[in-house]
Amino acid sequence: MERVKSGVPGLDEILNGGVPKNQLILITGTSGTGKTILGTQFLYSGAKDFNENSVFLSFEEPSDLIKENCKQFGWNIDSLEKQGKFAFIRYDPYRIEDVFDILESTIREVGASRVLIDSISALGLYVRDKTELRSMIYNLSRILRKLNCTAMIVSEIVHGTEPRISRYGVEEFVSDSVIVMYYERIDSVFNRAMQVWKLRGSSHSQKLHPYNISKKGIFVDHLSEAFIKGT
Repeated sequence: MERVKSGVPGLDEILNGGVPKNQLILITGTSGTGKTILGTQFLYSGAKDFNENSVFLSFEEPSDLIKENCKQFGWNIDSLEKQGKFAFIRYDPYRIEDVFDILESTIREVGASRVLIDSISALGLYVRDKTELRSMIYNLSRILRKLNCTAMIVSEIVHGTEPRISRYGVEEFVSDSVIVMYYERIDSVFNRAMQVWKLRGSSHSQKLHPYNISKKGIFVDHLSEAFIKGT
């Protein structure tokens, strides 16, 4: 299986070599776990370090706010945009009809091979029917595969709905692979942990691994094991 480097220290190790190329990877977790940071780090590193242009499709935050947040990690998105290596699409989920056409044309224009969709949770507020949502995610994955893209989609676990690992309970079945991010309190300390829930066509770490959000982004401690209540 061909892999691409994630650009997230320690993540490739728990994935046994990197992110499977041309797969759709679900990044899921409760609020505050750093899902968008992980996905953006994947895009930024691809465009900056691995000559893999990137597209960020947001159903939530405007690009100016995302770029401002990136500056805290030293990620200069503006520079990559000027070089034609990075593109944002900000789309209203209530006007979903032509979003896939816009996404496809932007990917072709930029020559992108990495894509982030943030988030399916916002899209699902418009697409109420689970069967329709599943069909839309499937069609999205089909388009991305056709364009030879490796993509991450973000979903959110609502507090109190565990053990379900996505907001609507369909995202993980349509995605090729799933990474779950936890942010839980043990006694008086909050702990972050990451688990590869599934990785289609490949073995992977079966353990929970601690991770940190630093001034340079996310770092996964692939050599250590984490313990989170309820997992």
